[in-house]
Amino acid sequence: MTFNAIPDTNSDTVISFKSLKLVSPLLTRLDEIHYTKPTPIQAQAIPSILAGRDIIAGANTGSGKTAAFALPILNSLDAVNKKHKATGNFVTHLILVPTRELAKQVSDSIKSYAVHFNGAIKTVSVLGGVSINTQMQALRGGSDIVVATPGRLLDLINSNALKLDKVQTLVLDEADRMLSLGFSDELSSLLSLLPTKKQILLFSATFPEQVNTLTTELLNDPVEIQLQNAEESTLVQRLFTVDKGQKTALLSHLIKQHQWQQTLIFVNAKTACKHLADKLAKRGITAEVFHGDKGQGARTRVLNAFKTGGIQVLIATDIAARGLDIEKLPVVINFDLPRSPADYMHRIGRSGRAGEIGLAISLIDYEDYHHFNVIEKKHKIYLEREQEPGFETTNFEKLVFETKTKLKAQPKGIGKKKRNKQPPINADIWLGKS
Repeated sequence: MTFNAIPDTNSDTVISFKSLKLVSPLLTRLDEIHYTKPTPIQAQAIPSILAGRDIIAGANTGSGKTAAFALPILNSLDAVNKKHKATGNFVTHLILVPTRELAKQVSDSIKSYAVHFNGAIKTVSVLGGVSINTQMQALRGGSDIVVATPGRLLDLINSNALKLDKVQTLVLDEADRMLSLGFSDELSSLLSLLPTKKQILLFSATFPEQVNTLTTELLNDPVEIQLQNAEESTLVQRLFTVDKGQKTALLSHLIKQHQWQQTLIFVNAKTACKHLADKLAKRGITAEVFHGDKGQGARTRVLNAFKTGGIQVLIATDIAARGLDIEKLPVVINFDLPRSPADYMHRIGRSGRAGEIGLAISLIDYEDYHHFNVIEKKHKIYLEREQEPGFETTNFEKLVFETKTKLKAQPKGIGKKKRNKQPPINADIWLGKS
């Protein structure tokens, strides 16, 4: 596939939202919510989307990609809705996302951006775990924008609640996650229902073979935007080695010592969430859990409480690795390493969003060491092995020896400069004063 060149964002030209030719209701709203200037993904994507081009975009989480596709869609709807409204059970702009939380987050963002359109633009979110009848009623009369998870969308189509014949724009948000969660068949079914002529905007944090195949088959002469750059990260990553039986004690020590007010902890199993929460409770730390077995209402309540500071510690499975957007979340901790190396970046990307300094900590015992090597190799990073006083691992000297051996045979692309390139840690975050 041949990709088109993108504008040079390193020039001295100052790009503003006004220069991107957005309509006044959007500019007014962006000023109200303190969007002072476009992020790189917005500056590069919006002009191409407004020009009707297909897009393949890869950017670090928290880069502002929701606004990158939502603003030009709303901009185009401003002109369209002066002439006619969506009718029947049709939808004109469809956004597919992998998780319920992301569907709600994207839908809420779009509604916020559109507040000065005075209700002229109808946005509906459809997701599992809640009443389908309510969503069927919401879709009556047509919808300008539908934000959906694939499974529930197919249920609604089969119930004749909406049709995709008039879709003008299809957004595939976090395409890699949709495919990794097993939505390949659902995507194929949905794509077969779409009109041949449409604009496709594909956003993905990673580009495994399945995603590359999808882009080759679907997109027409796309513009490629790639902004992933580890050296520009605002996220500090740290790696602590610890004996397996001391992981919980070290975790408790770090939370108490630094008095973090918001800490997101990842584990690999639903049962591990409650198990760890119970062990922390015995050490005087109250934690809530978040996983796929919790009902949608309970999941929403827990997330809202965590976002607003009502919950200090949240223990979650990888369901929270995508679609969880918390402004200035200071700390993410991998209590268990993710099974898939690709999920490492998705997890830690919950912190350090939108240019804010964040902190990501991984706790590894000797059995985790090889797997973390694989994670480092995949993401072309290297983290110094650290020990916390009082929690020294009995295998540290062996780890140091293996580290030195590993450094001598590092894969191409992990040079000394890149290994040492991390943003300076914000002392207030480390000390829990954010």
